[in-house]
Amino acid sequence: MIHGNWLQRWSLYAPQKTALFELESGRGVSYRELARRADRSATLLRDRYGVRTGQRVAVLGGNRIEQVELYFAAAKLGAILVPVNWRLAPDEVAYVLGDSEPTLLVYGDDVAATVAALADAGWRGRTLALDGGGETYGTLRDRSPDHPVTCEAVGEDTPLMLLYTSGTTGRPKGAVLTHGTITWNAINTATGWDLHTDDVTITHTPFFHTGGWNVLTLPLLHRGGTVVLAERFDPTATLDAIGRLGVSVLFAVPTMFQMMLESERFATADLSPVRFFISGGAPCPVPLIEAFSARGAVFKQGYGLTEVGPNCFVLHERDAVRKAGSVGFPTLHLDTRVVNVDGDEVGPDQVGELQLRGPTVCAGYWGNDGASAAALRAGGWFATGDLFRRDAEGYHYVVGRLKEMFISGGENVYPAEIERVLYQVPAITEAAVVGAPDPRWGEVGHAFVAFGPGETGPDPASILALCQQRLARYKVPKRLTVLPELPKGASGKIQKRDLQEMAHDQR
Repeated sequence: MIHGNWLQRWSLYAPQKTALFELESGRGVSYRELARRADRSATLLRDRYGVRTGQRVAVLGGNRIEQVELYFAAAKLGAILVPVNWRLAPDEVAYVLGDSEPTLLVYGDDVAATVAALADAGWRGRTLALDGGGETYGTLRDRSPDHPVTCEAVGEDTPLMLLYTSGTTGRPKGAVLTHGTITWNAINTATGWDLHTDDVTITHTPFFHTGGWNVLTLPLLHRGGTVVLAERFDPTATLDAIGRLGVSVLFAVPTMFQMMLESERFATADLSPVRFFISGGAPCPVPLIEAFSARGAVFKQGYGLTEVGPNCFVLHERDAVRKAGSVGFPTLHLDTRVVNVDGDEVGPDQVGELQLRGPTVCAGYWGNDGASAAALRAGGWFATGDLFRRDAEGYHYVVGRLKEMFISGGENVYPAEIERVLYQVPAITEAAVVGAPDPRWGEVGHAFVAFGPGETGPDPASILALCQQRLARYKVPKRLTVLPELPKGASGKIQKRDLQEMAHDQR
């Protein structure tokens, strides 16, 4: 069943149930109303802007109900939604729009200045404002006929969304997600995380990121749950909303959980509605898990990526501490293997590249045959570029990025192994290791750490001494820099490219 029909079914099953609720504005919409708006939006896009199967509709702005309407409208038409990163500079936005060539750009007033600068950046396509006076998206949508819209040409292989990767190794690439890949991710998520129809979540990860759409938003709408949309992540507002709105499942990256822990509201916030928290995006430090556990919170961990899910692995809460650092086991409808450079599977506790196969694998990269061929291997396997190991019990561990691994004195060094040791220092709340050029060893480790608020922490020499006790000599970083906080991208992940530049400057 194509995506455009999800809302019709839930408008029959639970018509008055709240599908979406905006945390800041207090606006809400039921499944019946969301289905009606999606039909009207599809009619608007088709009849006024000529959007047809395969054409792109770009959207720029913070998380809000209208973006979800446009998503389902695109699904009904066989069109492709292109969420654009609102944190980008106008030249960078223009690149994404030039690459995806949308028929229309829909935008909010929070990014009006960026849109006004696009012409100077080289993009002059059609635009439609979500806000303001005159003919905005909302006024035009409400004038459109209230008739169901379907497209017979839509199937599981029909592209539905282009999600542009962060571009840490060059220009961003648009991962092509289809009706089938998104649906199967929803199924894998519901089974792997045990989602319920009465679950409520807060989506604070931005909609230009796979975490915004595919970790819990679309899986919960597929399940008939309720999604609270937040324009930005605010740790105190999130803690307050949990008890007030009955939030039962919540996803965040470790940095966000750390910010919640440091909030003055953490000690008194009502966390009782939460069945479990989900941590992803980076290994979650054990002290952080223990701090939430002391409040009675259940922690689950996982792993995924834009191109395959992103819900690919699940670590059950019973193993959160015993198997700290592990992402657990693959989700139900996904095959995995860990291979060496020759493509042969490696044994227990050996390091290799993780490859994934299943119905959640993307259809490649938009207009980039070279990148698609490099990632999509024979037999349907997707090469993740992530280094993994699997222990004797079958638990999987992220060792690092293939391109993050560096060679010191002829030995392979995996930053994640060192970072796990650094996180054992109680004062350290953020840690990252990058390879830096060295005239003798070729490359050596350069560690960057940040302490919690009000923490002075041990001196760098003491931290490196701990590393010397717990790591092989060639793995011990040769340099360590303490920063107020580590640089992060829009998803909350630490930006190692920025740290590599710092390491180069500090040589």
